[in-house]
Amino acid sequence: MGRLFGTDGVRGVANRDLTAELALALGSAAARRLGHADKTRRRVAVVGRDPRASGEMLEAAVIAGLTSEGVDALRVGILPTPAVAYLTSAYDADFGVMISASHNPMPDNGIKIFGPGGHKLDDDTEDRIEELVHAGPGVRPLGAGIGRVIDAEDALDRYLRHVGKAVTARLDGLTVVVDCAHGAASSAAPRAYRAAGANVIAINAQPNGLNINDGCGSTHMEALQSAVLAHRADLGLAHDGDADRCLAVDAGGNVVDGDAIMVVLALAMQEAGELASNTLVATVMSNLGLHLAMRAAGIEVRTTSVGDRYVLEELRAGEYSLGGEQSGHIVMPALGTTGDGVVTGLRLMSRMAQTRSSLAALAAPMQTLPQVLINVEVADKATVADAPSVRTAVAQAEAELGDTGRILLRPSGTEQVVRVMVEAADEDTARQLAIRVAESVSEHR
Repeated sequence: MGRLFGTDGVRGVANRDLTAELALALGSAAARRLGHADKTRRRVAVVGRDPRASGEMLEAAVIAGLTSEGVDALRVGILPTPAVAYLTSAYDADFGVMISASHNPMPDNGIKIFGPGGHKLDDDTEDRIEELVHAGPGVRPLGAGIGRVIDAEDALDRYLRHVGKAVTARLDGLTVVVDCAHGAASSAAPRAYRAAGANVIAINAQPNGLNINDGCGSTHMEALQSAVLAHRADLGLAHDGDADRCLAVDAGGNVVDGDAIMVVLALAMQEAGELASNTLVATVMSNLGLHLAMRAAGIEVRTTSVGDRYVLEELRAGEYSLGGEQSGHIVMPALGTTGDGVVTGLRLMSRMAQTRSSLAALAAPMQTLPQVLINVEVADKATVADAPSVRTAVAQAEAELGDTGRILLRPSGTEQVVRVMVEAADEDTARQLAIRVAESVSEHR
């Protein structure tokens, strides 16, 4: 049996891979592993979800698991993932549970668990919870020892007050179109942006449980691009199903990805003296253009493996103040323990208001180099990169590129696939070199 936890919680098709029984077992196991030992006060877990239909079933099952172990479930309803992380700390809860499959399609769902203070769990803690899931229930409390369910009526207001701290300049006069992906941001994001002074046009903000991420949000930017042009807005912001991501569109309808957003925010924080150690944390998938822009500004880039958990680990280890991914997961530890799309949107618009500059002008230092990605199926993804023929092909391609590009070989986390990524000054060069390296990798099918 494979590991239950992936890079971002437990995820799968709801009612097939992620069943009510598994959700109950996860709730029970998390309660046993993460609940405090202080017998003088009741244990509490924050529980939130995105609006997908299966979330109702899974929320009920998780809460049943928690309460069966004597943990009170503080139900916050439909809120972004970063809101659940923040509220875990704000309510001084023992841990938090978010039920969401983020940007995945509606049939999927997931369970993310936050430890004390709203931090993501380390691998050892996840492994211990998984062991408890397989072990089954132990001796459970009776009578008054059973956990209770409490609805946190002030949860959204608390979260909105928190994200308001990200605003460094009023947004009066800015018009923004926000694509809420029919997801967890559908109420929170428009309210946060209006509270900061922006004129907000919300689209895809009518979740019905079935339409989350359906042709909208940060994985489908076309509707937002069209809406920005149609409304002659200053910018557009796109969130995913659980609103931990934020991508943008400038007034000309051009996509501004997570790399460009990080460049804008890093330069702003450097100017304000807020960029700790003058360092930005990014993953290996960030475009070379980000590295060149940061080099020009005298900012160091620390590179991690793909996945926001690795960005978070590096941020905490180095006490850095900004990191993120090309996909739009942006983390500012001073404002949250995980990526927060609403915070990112507020900071981005604050920079526009503060400088009275367009988003296109602010993002101009980020010149994206053409990037070609080829997935190659192989017999053993773990050994391919060390094969002599592959190493030779990579070395030859790197010699041709020099300082004008880069090559990355990365085994997939879920399939027997090696991803060949090449960046170069022009797309033809990137494609030719990617094909050449991919052919050497394919010899190991």
